[in-house]
Amino acid sequence: MTTLESISSDKLAKYSSGTAGAVLFLLMYFFFWIHTTPFPDLSGDPSNANDSNLINQLSILILSGSYLLFALFSPMRQTILQPRILLCTLFLWYTFVSVISSYPAEALKHLVLAMLVCINAGIFLLLPATEERFAKLLGIATLIMLAVAYFGVFFLPVRAIHQASEVREPLLAGFWRGQFVHKNSAAAIMVIAVFFGLYVYSMKRRVTGGLIVVLSVIFLLHTGGKTSTAALPGILILAFIFETWKWTRIPIAVGSIALINFFTIGSAVSPAVRAFVTSLGIDASFTNRTDIWKVAFTAISQNPITGYGFQLFWGTKEIVYGGGSIETWAVAAFNGHNAYLDILLTTGIPGLLLTLTWLVFLPLKYISQATKTTNNPYLTRLFIRIWLYGVLTACVETVFFESGSPMWFSLLFAVFGLRLQANASLESEQQARVAA
Repeated sequence: MTTLESISSDKLAKYSSGTAGAVLFLLMYFFFWIHTTPFPDLSGDPSNANDSNLINQLSILILSGSYLLFALFSPMRQTILQPRILLCTLFLWYTFVSVISSYPAEALKHLVLAMLVCINAGIFLLLPATEERFAKLLGIATLIMLAVAYFGVFFLPVRAIHQASEVREPLLAGFWRGQFVHKNSAAAIMVIAVFFGLYVYSMKRRVTGGLIVVLSVIFLLHTGGKTSTAALPGILILAFIFETWKWTRIPIAVGSIALINFFTIGSAVSPAVRAFVTSLGIDASFTNRTDIWKVAFTAISQNPITGYGFQLFWGTKEIVYGGGSIETWAVAAFNGHNAYLDILLTTGIPGLLLTLTWLVFLPLKYISQATKTTNNPYLTRLFIRIWLYGVLTACVETVFFESGSPMWFSLLFAVFGLRLQANASLESEQQARVAA
């Protein structure tokens, strides 16, 4: 039997690092997928969320400090937050447009938090020592997340299922939301959980992976999230085509983003596009999003280069109480319900181009390179599914830089993961044992 005294200092350090990495991995997963204040009460005043925001901010600061400390001793620390020149340029531009905005302090606070989340997502994948441990930790964490969600539904239904007594959207009564704030958020997370389950299943953890898939699909169907429910088989099919036929990759990724934005945002600014969409039997208002997009386009036309500052504009007093030409309920919107439009609105044309390069164009290059390596294709497939789901959902929801969103965090580590799959080799469990 091996005793503690018989382990060399190097081996002990590696063992401790592996244990610490697993703990930090789980803590970050639980921060995003379970939250520090799960099952929020939606029957009261939404402004009472300040305390939970403070807890979240303190938690992410403590976690970020722990992640950075871990990264300093990681042999892979040079891979964190790459490509560094692009990301430094992107964040410098975001800083510039924030400093010259009407609310620089608020914008810079959002920006610092966004940077921390990006760094954490890059470190997140380095915490498990091997891919087998990554699959194991991912499976355990996702099962715990699902257990919390189902616990809420069966034992705390007033907090885990939308109620008619809710202040904002009483018509959602009966739809499951679990520990999340909205049924649409829960639905999107369950789609990603299915991707996790399929990956874990492919890693020969059949029971764990199969259970995750079944529980996630059942929960998804009870959320009433029609878009996410339709997106699940759609993304699986698109990802299969994307992987199988290389020539389809640019049309699927870039073409789909352009086409969806043309018909959705186009419906807000072009009567011809709106009439065509209506003729297809589709709600041309996209559940009243077109009113929001009209306001956004008016604002963009007035300040197209520098925008209004990182994560500003929506909710500022100028738009809420602006009056004049802005006479629509859409001025009360929390975001633009389109990530690409919001980036253009808040950081201008240069900000949008930098973001597209990072989140859309470079991943296409990484995928092409990753398929030529000997790295496990199942892991590449997981990242592709999450990436496609994220960039396409961004056409109808504000996904990018939503710092507390598990969907944004998933998209981030998928992009960083694709780069790693293209440029690095994973250590196997057997190699790890030999090295230890």
